[in-house]
Amino acid sequence: MVRLALRTGLRWKLSAAIALVGALVAIALSIVVHNAARVSMLDNSRDVQVERLNFTEKIFESTNRLQFGAKIDDPALPQELRDEVAKNTRATYLQDTGQTAPEVWAAAPIGNGRVLSMHDSFPDRFAVLDDLDRALLVGSTAVVVGGCALGVLVGGRLSQRLRKAAAAAGKLADGDTSVRIRDEVGGRVRDETDDLAWAVDAMSDALQQRIEAERRVTADIAHELRTPVTGLLTAAELLPPGRPSELVRDRAQALRTLVEDVLEVARLDGYAERAELQGVALGEFVTRRVRALDPDIHIDVVRDAEVTTDPRRLERILGNLIANAARHGKPPIEVTVEGRVLRVRDHGPGFPEALLREGPSRFRTGSSDRAGRGHGLGLTIAAGQARVLGARLTFRNADAVTDGSTGAVSVLWLPENAPTDTGSFPVLHLPDR
Repeated sequence: MVRLALRTGLRWKLSAAIALVGALVAIALSIVVHNAARVSMLDNSRDVQVERLNFTEKIFESTNRLQFGAKIDDPALPQELRDEVAKNTRATYLQDTGQTAPEVWAAAPIGNGRVLSMHDSFPDRFAVLDDLDRALLVGSTAVVVGGCALGVLVGGRLSQRLRKAAAAAGKLADGDTSVRIRDEVGGRVRDETDDLAWAVDAMSDALQQRIEAERRVTADIAHELRTPVTGLLTAAELLPPGRPSELVRDRAQALRTLVEDVLEVARLDGYAERAELQGVALGEFVTRRVRALDPDIHIDVVRDAEVTTDPRRLERILGNLIANAARHGKPPIEVTVEGRVLRVRDHGPGFPEALLREGPSRFRTGSSDRAGRGHGLGLTIAAGQARVLGARLTFRNADAVTDGSTGAVSVLWLPENAPTDTGSFPVLHLPDR
């Protein structure tokens, strides 16, 4: 079952809410005003009709003439009114068909069982009610439109502040620790958005302090291990030839490599690395470096490109990607250069879902089907070096092939504008139009 999510902006939700509330209030008030006005007009019409009846009865008693269309024993007299007059009382009756103005009846007994009655519809009075309904409709429409405009205005302001906060949080997530959300959403009016910004900034500062503390501990431990590991490796070289000596030297070298990798990760985490830029023909550069690493790797230069980058760091990234493919994947390993895009693919089981979802992480090697070897530092270093180069390193799994393996694909996107030696991007000055 596929669920479609409709994403709407806060300003439109707020505008719709205000418009809906305004419409409900306007409808309710219109109904109340309409009914109150109608009841008042009917009561007034009854009073007028009673006054006419009294005046007509006096004239009839003195002159025996009828006025205002009055009749005696009118056959059209409603039965309900006839029954009330039979009780020797004056009465009025409202005859409303809903199609025209209501008929207002008034009747009174005049002796000998006779009934004096008169009726009128007062169309001019009830025409005012139609004018009132039109005025209420116009007013209700104005309230709804004004509510929408107010919702768009208020919601737009709030939405703008939240979007600024989201953009600042995105920069913060990308590693720009100098960003402060409260500065981005600052304004004259203080509301819950400012409270949220202060809370997020406080959380960011606390996390940054914790990360920095962990980085320092990692770097200090690696630095302290560097000297004894170097001494251990030197001492291992003095051992007599033999299989045990080779094992000791191999493990000492692996320990030294691990210490150097941890130190490199610590430097990358501290954003202290800067690129030393040179012009490089990417296709030729990759071909020479890959041939030196492993002549059996297939290289395909689809389109060459001149890039300005740091060759040492680019070589480090390429070497780590190939080493990861050789360690965790299966041959053949393919390296493709297409313009500024560099791809490394193996034909193994592919990257684990955790890595595809969260990216590389130190000391996490993924699932057991990815061999479970290594320390997870190779791809972490590659991603860190790519960041120094201003490049983007992505990971995905290739489509399944005939042998059932998908293959892991690492893609390095080198930037069109290389970073400066301060690790930032150059400022482009556009000509005045």
